[in-house]
Order: sequence, then C-alpha cells, then structure tokens
Amino acid sequence: MKELQHLNKYFLKYKFHLIVGVIITIVARIFLLFTPRYVKEIFVIIEKYLKGGVTESTIKTELTEVILYIVGAALIGGILTFFMRQTIINVSRYIEYDLKNEVYAQYQKLSLNFYKKNRTGDLMNRISEDVGRVRMYAGPAIMYSINTIALFVIVIIYMINASPKLTLYTVLPLPILSVIIYKLSKEIHKRSTIVQEYLSKLSTYTQESFSGISVIKAYGIEPKTSRNFNQLASESKAKQISLVKVQAWFFPMMILLIGTSNLLVIYVGGMQYINGEIESLGTIAEFIIYVNMLTWPVATVGWVTSIVQQAEASQKRINEFLKIEPEIKNHSEASTEINGDLVFKNVSFTYDDTNIQALKDVSFSIKEGETLAILGKTGAGKSTILDLIGRLYDIDSGSIIINNLSLAKHNLTNLRDNIGYVPQDAFLFSDTIKNNIKFGKEDATEEDVITAAKNAQVHKNIVKFNNAYDTILGERGITLSGGQKQRISIARAIIKSPKILLFDDCLSAVDTETEEKILKNLNKISKGKTTIIVSHRVSSAKNADKIIVLDAGIVLQEGTHETLIDQDGYYKDLYLKQLSENISSQS
Repeated sequence: MKELQHLNKYFLKYKFHLIVGVIITIVARIFLLFTPRYVKEIFVIIEKYLKGGVTESTIKTELTEVILYIVGAALIGGILTFFMRQTIINVSRYIEYDLKNEVYAQYQKLSLNFYKKNRTGDLMNRISEDVGRVRMYAGPAIMYSINTIALFVIVIIYMINASPKLTLYTVLPLPILSVIIYKLSKEIHKRSTIVQEYLSKLSTYTQESFSGISVIKAYGIEPKTSRNFNQLASESKAKQISLVKVQAWFFPMMILLIGTSNLLVIYVGGMQYINGEIESLGTIAEFIIYVNMLTWPVATVGWVTSIVQQAEASQKRINEFLKIEPEIKNHSEASTEINGDLVFKNVSFTYDDTNIQALKDVSFSIKEGETLAILGKTGAGKSTILDLIGRLYDIDSGSIIINNLSLAKHNLTNLRDNIGYVPQDAFLFSDTIKNNIKFGKEDATEEDVITAAKNAQVHKNIVKFNNAYDTILGERGITLSGGQKQRISIARAIIKSPKILLFDDCLSAVDTETEEKILKNLNKISKGKTTIIVSHRVSSAKNADKIIVLDAGIVLQEGTHETLIDQDGYYKDLYLKQLSENISSQS
C-alpha cells in the first residue's frame, strides 16, 4: 500500500464527498438490515397463528404491516445505495482526471533525454491503462470496502443480540477466508506487475507499427510484423491467463465458505430450537438472510483485494515517472525582457544517451536584429546549438548569455515564448492546417494565418485543397509533402512574431526557386529579430550578417558571406569545400 499513498492528497482534496459517501453507506446498510428482522417477525406471527394465539384477520393485518415495512426499508436502502455510488464513484473519476493531468504535466516537464530512453507506447499505457486501474481502487474498491465493513459491523451486532452461540458458528469460516485472501493477494500483486509490463510492450509495438506503417508496407514486411505482434500478444495473453487463474480461486472459495456457514446455521440453529435455546424458527431464517447478505460483501473482499494489488502495481509504475526530477528546471519565476542579444562562450555539450560530444568550446556572438547562419555537414553540431538556445538541454561547460543574463537564469516559459523554432523534422498535429499554424499563436486571426502562410510560400498549396485551411491533416502531417510540412512549420514559427527565430535546416525539402522566395520573405520578417539559420547548403546563408562553419562540434571559421563565400556560391577555403556536402549548390 506504500505506493498508493501518493493518492492521499486527492482523498484529502475530496474528503467532503467521501465523508458524505461513508455516512450514506452506513445509513443505507441500516435500512437494508431491517429486512431480516421483519422476516423473523413474519415467522413469529405465523407461529402465533398456528398455536391459535391470533385470529385470521389479525394475522393478515400484521403481515401486511410487516411487508410494507420491508418494502419501505428496501426502497429507502436502494435510493441511499444509488446516492452512495454517485458520491464515491464520482470521486474516483475526479481523481482519475487529476492524476492524468499530473502525469501529463510531468511528461511535459521532462527533458528530451527522458523521451530518448522511454518508448511512446509505454508512456501512453501508464497514463491510460495504469491510471484506469488506479481509478478502480479510488472508486469501487473503496466503496465496497466501506460497504463491507459497515455491513459486517452492523450485522455482527444484530446477530449477537439474536444468538451469540449461533453467531460464533456462523463467522467461524471467516478467519480461514482471511488467510486464503492473504496468500492469494501476494501472488496477484506479483502477476499484476508482469501483466502491466507486457501491456506496455504490446502498446509500444502497436504504436510504432501504426506510426511506421508506410515503411512496413514499402519493405513488404507485413507478415513478419504480424508474426511479431502475434507472438507478443500471445505472451501477454499467457500472463493475463496466469493472473486470472489465481483470481479464479476467490469466488469458489468464498461460495464454499458461505455455503458452509449456511449449513452451520441450519444445523446448529435447528439443534438450538429443538433444545429450546431459541424461541422461534424465525431466528434461523433471520440468520440465513444475514449470512446470504454477507455473501456478496465477503465475495467482494477477494475482488477488492485483486483491485488493490493491481492498482498498487500500476501506481508503482506511474510513480517511477512522477519521481523523476526534470533535468531542465525553471530557476526564475520572474519574466525578464528578451531582445535577442546572444553570446556563446566556450560552450561544450555531450549527449548522455550516446556519449557523443556534439560541441567543443564553441564561441560566437550575435546582436539584436542580426542574422547568423550556421553551416556544416551532417553531424557537425548545428542543431545542437539551437536545442541549447531553447534549453531543451543544459550545457556541460561554458556559458550562454541572453541580454547579459545567463540562459539558465531566464524564466523558462518566457524564454520559449520569445523563440520561434522550426525543427529539422517538421512535426504537424492531426488537426486542421489553420490550427497547426495557429499553434504558434492561439489568438491569431484568419488574416494572420494567411499572411504567415504567404510568407512561408505555402498559401497557394493550401488553397488548392478541397477544404483549404480547414483541411484535416493525417498523423504527423502525413497528408502533405515534405516541403509543404516544412513551410507550414515555418508559418507556425513566424506567426507568433518572436524576438528570436531559429530555423533548423528547414528548407532542405524545397526547390531552389521556392527557397529563394522564402529567404527573401524571411529577410523581411526578421527585421529587428535575432535569426539563426542552420543549413548544410551555402545558399541559405546569402542574407546572413554572420556565418560560422562547424565541423565535429568545433567552429572552423567565422566571418561574413563576403569573406567566406565566393561569387559562384562556393566556400572560398579549399578545406571547407572538401567538407561541404553540397559543393555544387549555388545561391
């Protein structure tokens, strides 16, 4: 139960609803327990009539009165039971909502390193399947536990008042039941953890297969993918069956023990009636009803125990991620002004997952409103510089300064709000084109969206679609071509009019003519904004105020277009020419 202590804060949050639910539960049990006592009264009335103690008209009146009491108590108990479920089960839904939001918020805080080490399917399984199992603990498990405890306490009191000796024989099987539950619960907890792990594997494989369906079809490996899925599904099924086999012991064992209690009531009660220790057969009937009223609560003990064990296993998996301290922390609550002055001083950075040193003592500076082009071949460390500016990673050594203040001391939210970032791999959401562009500025008008699209040279493509800007894109923007995705990604970045614009090789999928038009528009848009353009194509740097050339994380040369690039659009330096992947591309 240690792992489930994480939910205590939510129980405190909704304590009023829970307290009301507990009160309603107790009152509902009291009304439902009127039935056995009135059944006993019926037997007493009938026995009096058989002995000639009452007339026929009197017995009819008394029986009608008792039956009305039973119906009335059952109706009130049923109504209260409905409100009990509405109160406590609703709390479990509130907790599920809060816990999902907590997990989602934690996912957003965690760094890119976390996502490199964990698979998407596993992340999805923990926020859906695992949270769903925890909800069962916060709702049905608690409700039935309260119901069972309340019923047991009240029933035992009633039974002792009726016949202490008969009560003792009736509850005799219960300690045996407790031992069985304890033994089985340990095994259920162990197997539940394994089941959840396999569900994560299955979710991950399925998600990756659906996301990469085009690659699977292109390579014609559908049969192999299906076999792998079937094997994983079979293993998961085997683990589920293994768990269910243990769970299946609960109900038969409980039915057996309840049946044993019924036999004891009939035998012991019958002997007591014969010996004159109890006055009426109604007491035996009353006890049989009590025992059968305990049947479902006792049966739910096993079910609830199973739910608790599964919830604990699931919450443990959730807590593993919730306890991870985000690597990128916001060290300032105050939002400082950002104008775009940027300085790198001897910055070095190594990726944790690969241990590759991406940058080595990189230094450069750029003033507000200037444009910097970072050139170099693939793997030179160009994209890493942009990631560090947005604090997607923190540097190992050196310093990054914006507005004479260390990057780490800026408010993280304010920093990223002032950055427009176009990644190398353009990611678009499964939404309308309009909403994908407005992602950079939620309150943007339709005119703003169209203007941004025109500046990104994608407006003409969009209006040709049947639904134009209201066209729904497929997952990751699969509906569009590579160049269209890149241009919509550019529109998304420039619509927010940030202080700093970062373009990560975002023109690699467009032709030379379109690239020229986009660069002209970007040159106009970036007036007064600090702009960094990353590319392996020399042509992308023609409008830059400064150029740095990277190779293997080291700045080889720094200068301007005039000092580094010749009239034909090639590097002047022979060594740089040899490093260039697109030596024949012209500006």
